[in-house]
Amino acid sequence: QVQLVESGGGLVQIGGSLTLSCAASGSIFGLIAMDWYRQAPGKERELVATITSGGGTNYAGSVKGRFTISRDTAKNTMYLQMNSLKAEDTAVYYCDAMVRPGWGQPIRQYWGQGTQVTVSS
Repeated sequence: QVQLVESGGGLVQIGGSLTLSCAASGSIFGLIAMDWYRQAPGKERELVATITSGGGTNYAGSVKGRFTISRDTAKNTMYLQMNSLKAEDTAVYYCDAMVRPGWGQPIRQYWGQGTQVTVSS
């Protein structure tokens, strides 16, 4: 079993910054990719950013240039540095990971519990 624990959410003013963390633990043979998603009230969950095992990154257009995804492979931890925050960034942020739990086992997707980010004036 794999556990993902997010932290770093909170209340921040418009234009401010916040850094989210997502720590993966448990049976991890291979960490293939990790993502940040977010879900605002009344909206569908959307992909915010992705980072692969090779360090490749991809961002949603709405956050490109403002958010930076990174990871510490030694700690199996992923980060999301969020700058120039806008009111529309308010959402519950979730991390997920595509993990191969053991040698020869199929890749599975795991989710964190989510952390609230509220951006207000």
